[in-house]
Amino acid sequence: MSLRKRIEKSAAFSALPGTLITRYLALCDRTTRWQIEGLDVLQAALADGPVLLMMWHSRMMMGARHWPDTHAPASSLHHRSPMGRISGVMQRQEGLTPFEMSRNKSNLVASRQILKRFHSGISIVMTGDGPSGPAHHLQSAPLEWACRLNAPIFAYAFSTTRGKHLSTWDRMLFPYPFGQGAQVFARYDPDTRTPLRSMDRKTLGRALEQFMDDATSRADALLGLPAGV
Repeated sequence: MSLRKRIEKSAAFSALPGTLITRYLALCDRTTRWQIEGLDVLQAALADGPVLLMMWHSRMMMGARHWPDTHAPASSLHHRSPMGRISGVMQRQEGLTPFEMSRNKSNLVASRQILKRFHSGISIVMTGDGPSGPAHHLQSAPLEWACRLNAPIFAYAFSTTRGKHLSTWDRMLFPYPFGQGAQVFARYDPDTRTPLRSMDRKTLGRALEQFMDDATSRADALLGLPAGV
């Protein structure tokens, strides 16, 4: 293994930037004047059991920090890439329990662990289109879990008047301090009595994509901003 590969896989390589970013986001969170919508609905659902919370990768930066961990524990996912490991450090420092997934290998063992935790009362927090897109296209894992878990599904999005959309595949929103912000937690309530596990996967996937798009647009609208990505 090359020196570069050993450095990238080391815990120290992930810990330092993960810690610095977490502290920076804490500063952004403290200095932003937030409007919060739907948190009471999420907390009421958590009082009855675990939920599946999904967000678009472009709005994930504040997601772990805004999870109401005082009400319920949650597990999250990250990949084995250097950026994925940094994300795992951030998730852990914000109180989540991250699981490492592989892009190229079977994730059957990790999936079983996560499902076991879910059935013991632990919620699942994940991006719908991560780790590499296409942007706003629901991947197979969150779609499959939405069908299998038989749990309330929530979408999360944040927006801010002070931030920048990065030049990444998803145009990730990177927040700045001292702005106005919006957090949206929306519950998915389909207009059908058909169980999700019995629905056509493509139809359900499009419905969930629209649901997550609507939550993102709502966060922007609360601040009077045009709908972003």
